[in-house]
Amino acid sequence: MKGPSRGESLGGAVPAATLAASPAHPTARTGPVTVYPDDPRYQELTVGYNQRWVGAPDYVRVVSSTAQVVAAVQEAVDAGKRISVVSGGHCLAPFVFNPDVEVVIDLSGLDGVSFDPRRHAFAVEGGARLSGVYDTLFKKWGVTIPGGMCPTVGIGGHASGGGYGFLSRQFGAVVDHLAAVEVVVVDGSGTARAVTASRDADDPHHDLWWACAGGGGGTFGVVTKFWFRTPGANGPDPARLLVRPPKDVLLSAVGIPWSALDEKAFTTLVTNWGSWYEQHAAPGSPARILSGVASLAHRSSGAVFLLTQADAGAPGAERILGDYLGALTAGLGVEDVVAAQPARRLPWLRAVKLIAASIPSFVNPTLRGASKSAYLRRSYTGEQAGAMYDALTRPGFANPAAAVTLAGFSGGAINAVPAARTALAHRDAAFWTLFETQWGDPADDAVNIGWLRDLYGSVWAATGGYPVPGEQADGCYVNNPDPDITDPAFNRSGVPWQTLYHKGNYPRLQQVKAAYDPRDVFRHAQSVRLP
Repeated sequence: MKGPSRGESLGGAVPAATLAASPAHPTARTGPVTVYPDDPRYQELTVGYNQRWVGAPDYVRVVSSTAQVVAAVQEAVDAGKRISVVSGGHCLAPFVFNPDVEVVIDLSGLDGVSFDPRRHAFAVEGGARLSGVYDTLFKKWGVTIPGGMCPTVGIGGHASGGGYGFLSRQFGAVVDHLAAVEVVVVDGSGTARAVTASRDADDPHHDLWWACAGGGGGTFGVVTKFWFRTPGANGPDPARLLVRPPKDVLLSAVGIPWSALDEKAFTTLVTNWGSWYEQHAAPGSPARILSGVASLAHRSSGAVFLLTQADAGAPGAERILGDYLGALTAGLGVEDVVAAQPARRLPWLRAVKLIAASIPSFVNPTLRGASKSAYLRRSYTGEQAGAMYDALTRPGFANPAAAVTLAGFSGGAINAVPAARTALAHRDAAFWTLFETQWGDPADDAVNIGWLRDLYGSVWAATGGYPVPGEQADGCYVNNPDPDITDPAFNRSGVPWQTLYHKGNYPRLQQVKAAYDPRDVFRHAQSVRLP
């Protein structure tokens, strides 16, 4: 395996001085900004989406070019300072903001989206957020990437971990359209430089591209740019080089009141939901044009919600949606409730924005949260659904933001890709699940974290508290990091966190780590370990 070496030409490792002069890397739009603790901006730049985690670095460096990132990394390495990197700030674990970090490199000034005619691909800089990426790609070229529904998520972490959304069953994961990456790495001599790595198997840096396509953020270096082009797409027209989203979608939002759900009905809903995705997980399923989320919020919220999107232009779309809702609610006795909430036909981008606006946590300035995840190959059992019901109706706990979210973003086109083609190893799941709770008052930390641990541990009691890869489950999603996964008091499965996140791809990830970050400059509590 070839690692980065000094003095390679463009396409390999490029020193900072070369970057500043290269047409492919224009001079910075603004100079780097260094924010120290006495600066009024410091408190905003040292806390992310989850306000449980607040950093106290010596300074924050806000950058707006690759050359500035190279310089910032070099300065920190030379001073022996611990580095972390922030893109959108949505890391739900203390990987970016924690007492060990001395320098935060903030990519928010590096947020451009453009078409690169040299690579015949769309260049998205590492600090861009999904809302801006969707807007620019679609309005300028009529294309998109099949990413998530959270508008403030940064592309850096989202793509590095795989990236899923409502279009993923139809078009694949975000990394399935990743053509190349530009990464600032540090070699064994302590020299920082930018390396461009592509999915071309003949690229000497192909392994670095592979690792950045699902291996998780904060491990190999700072990804300053992603280039996206759908495999097999070619020609001079940019509009034909990446996914074209549906012209219109059918958007269905069905609320089922908790008053209509006793334990039997709730269990039926959960098992129905999982069974449908299990039966329609094949890459060639006509139902891959549909993806849905079941938000099973705590009973204090008043209702659970089924949010579903289908490609309105696909053959039989209305029938597929109707059959889907019918299958999910069969046996519940809520046909009238569903019929009273018909689907809406909307332009795709309008639907994206409507979904984003419906997520209340994005306007909560005091958010604190905890989450855990699970991939499923098979539906939940009645016993597991009963454990969810017990937690979501528990007396003495009333938080409408505590929820089990069943996410139908796996299967379909995602499962058409072999598990070893990218670092994203979960290629035969039917769906995944987010177990989460959010709150605002630090005094409520213990009760919310305890509630989540009890819920998750009960659902996965038969496999030691975690979804061990096997006939039913398939591990955990690296983009929903869980601090408890490394603790044997909670993860009693005997299966290490590396396997739960990366399965059989982990040894290769370690080899890439050794080649491109041999000094372990880029690390956090769950980063890939040196072999």
